[in-house]
Amino acid sequence: MTPIHEVIHRILWDADFGNADFVIGYYDRVFKRVVRVSFERIRLERGQHFGFELIGHDGEARMVPFHRVREVLRNGVLVWSRPGTD
Repeated sequence: MTPIHEVIHRILWDADFGNADFVIGYYDRVFKRVVRVSFERIRLERGQHFGFELIGHDGEARMVPFHRVREVLRNGVLVWSRPGTD
């Protein structure tokens, strides 16, 4: 299985693949379910190898570890998934 950080880097650096609408589904421990967010709400920090910041509707950034990412959709089609629960 391709690691999630490689999928995210491909979205960012592969112009053909990245030219689409992406949604990231991550397991939210508060809601106890997978929450889907637009890739546009994600901010990757240089040197951060363990997760990404999710910009909330309130403008606040929250850290989401890569191991909680469960799925990636490209134009509404599932292109990557990981089974598991936290």
